Amino acid sequence: MQSAEKISITMTPEQLRAVRESVAAGEYASTSEVVRDAVRLWQCRRQEDAERLDVIHARIRRSLHDPRPALSLEEVDGNLTALFAEARKDRGRA
Repeated sequence: MQSAEKISITMTPEQLRAVRESVAAGEYASTSEVVRDAVRLWQCRRQEDAERLDVIHARIRRSLHDPRPALSLEEVDGNLTALFAEARKDRGRA
């Protein structure tokens, strides 16, 4: 296990109250545990964001290297109109 390092953080009164209430309710053993959990969640979210961004970048690369001819503005407009009509129809069925 890595050695821990003590740090100082600044919180708004509302944030500190929420942390203390969570500890008082027994959800966490200490304020440090709350912060560690928040950092773990932040790390997970950053990883998920990076993975989503990788997928987007891959789709962009595939699109840029797609050998099919580009669509005209009229074709794009027609495709979008059809998609929106289908979405409205689906929403009406729900």
